[in-house]
Amino acid sequence: MTHGAVAVPGRPTLEEVARLAGVSRATVSRVINASPKVSPEVQTAVEAAIAELNYVPNRAARSLVARATMSIALVVPEDAHRFFGDPYFADIVQGISDRLDASDYVLNLQLAHPSSPTEKTRRYLLGGNVDGALVVSHHSGDHFLASIGEALPVVFGGRPMHARGASGRPTDYYVDVDNRLGAVQGTRYLIDSGRRAIGTITGPQDMPAALDRAAGWRDALHEAGLSDERVAHGDFTEESGARAATELLDRHPDLDAIFVASDAMASGALSTLADRGHNVPRDVAVVGYDNSRYATRGPIPLTTVAQPTKEMGIVMADTLLRLLAGEKPKRVSLLPTELIRRASA
Repeated sequence: MTHGAVAVPGRPTLEEVARLAGVSRATVSRVINASPKVSPEVQTAVEAAIAELNYVPNRAARSLVARATMSIALVVPEDAHRFFGDPYFADIVQGISDRLDASDYVLNLQLAHPSSPTEKTRRYLLGGNVDGALVVSHHSGDHFLASIGEALPVVFGGRPMHARGASGRPTDYYVDVDNRLGAVQGTRYLIDSGRRAIGTITGPQDMPAALDRAAGWRDALHEAGLSDERVAHGDFTEESGARAATELLDRHPDLDAIFVASDAMASGALSTLADRGHNVPRDVAVVGYDNSRYATRGPIPLTTVAQPTKEMGIVMADTLLRLLAGEKPKRVSLLPTELIRRASA
């Protein structure tokens, strides 16, 4: 230790940092709290002392002064089974975590299934326990999210169901991909390969992403003068994709292609097609959505619309951090999709 400082057992104190840097305790506090009233020379000296002593500021004390918890909630209106089983969530949380690593904020998870009471979650979020919230996989029935957005900064992953005010301008902050255009890309690929009896397996009808992907499928079919009657609904799970594929095959024996709104459901659809003796892609071509691990884990690699899920998490966290810093980030950030061609189509 330099400057003749004497090592003190236990956790270093603010006074020790001040002594080592040759400044007052108040000056050290100003540096820690990023005050502009500190010269570059003094800031350098204090930061060097902090590094040498391995001093960690008392976050609890700082939060009392700043009225900040240094905590951000990740709100996921889904049950634990889907959250931990769907690679979409793993990728988006990785992106969020990567961005928050460079900040002082910690992330806490709030699972709130749409069919379960949400009052406890609402009370927690509005009770001064967090400084802001990130919301992913929201449904139209998640009305408690509206009251959260009125009380603290919130950034959504995906377009909220009612994201525009009377003026037509966005009222919420959100990060998304152009789900409608992505579905057009996937469906056009099937059309361009000669398919004409093209069905779809949609996601839940109370989620904007699912509605947008179904709309894109219809857009491409109408553009080509094809029928949009071949529809079955799923819930973004593999099991629902298998059931929906069975429904499509039973109702539409002429089916020669399926655009599926998620890779998980497409994986289930591929299993059903195999069980029913259909060759993929000769008899029925399949295009999924996500480019998740489901796309490459089976015997038939899946053609799919890729979305940059990890990057979505990074941009969500960055937008919220900028809001918390008093900045004015873009309300809407749209990231690109890309068609990944594999053996299923």
